[in-house]
Amino acid sequence: MKQLDSDWLTKGLIDFEYKKYQLLGYLNSVRTDFDARLLYPPLSELYTHYQSLVSIKKNKQCLKDSFPKEIIGTDAEKAEFMYQSLMGDDMLMHEIEEILEFAIPQMGNGLNQGRELYEEVELSLHIEPIGLEPLYTDAGYILLNQLPNKLVQVYQYDITIFHHANENYRGIHTKKIETYTQSISNSVNAMKLGLIKKYPELPNPATYLIQTDINYPEKETVMPVAQLALVRYLSTKAIS
Repeated sequence: MKQLDSDWLTKGLIDFEYKKYQLLGYLNSVRTDFDARLLYPPLSELYTHYQSLVSIKKNKQCLKDSFPKEIIGTDAEKAEFMYQSLMGDDMLMHEIEEILEFAIPQMGNGLNQGRELYEEVELSLHIEPIGLEPLYTDAGYILLNQLPNKLVQVYQYDITIFHHANENYRGIHTKKIETYTQSISNSVNAMKLGLIKKYPELPNPATYLIQTDINYPEKETVMPVAQLALVRYLSTKAIS
């Protein structure tokens, strides 16, 4: 995927046609990834760019602060440098506003395509606990299976709670540890027993089978959606 600098709006030549060319090149790259069913990292990066532009449009001071500055002197009493913004006159501000008016809806259209792909994968997922669910479910295993394939990808997961602005959020970290082939003699229950024997540090692990009949890229698409779906699944169960 083609990269777009976080400060692309105010970096380099500030000209509507140039920035339009730069943005459309990036968005074409993102849409190519979406067409190839590659969801991450394009979706998260595009969302970050979009939110940044919306914030800048709402707060013009953010726009002024985002411009590069030059040192024009020193303040001896405060022992610090004095800076002057390199932002130009009203014509430059008008150019920036024109770029924002074009870029925000363009990025919004790209986000809609990514969200449709995300929802398609999410709706296809079926989450099922393997065996009895323990009281502690913040660590365990995900058995990911894309039907009709018999391969089962095993991920160890850990859920952490972090605080931000008086709110608690649950994040998940996963690590791929095994690949099994499902069969009559090697059921998902047998896989769980094998994991307990091989990884005794989790003697009674929460284990979930996540299945989908969508065969999209595992690393870039299916697994990121699956792990977030598991976080919501466990959060819902905790509330109920």
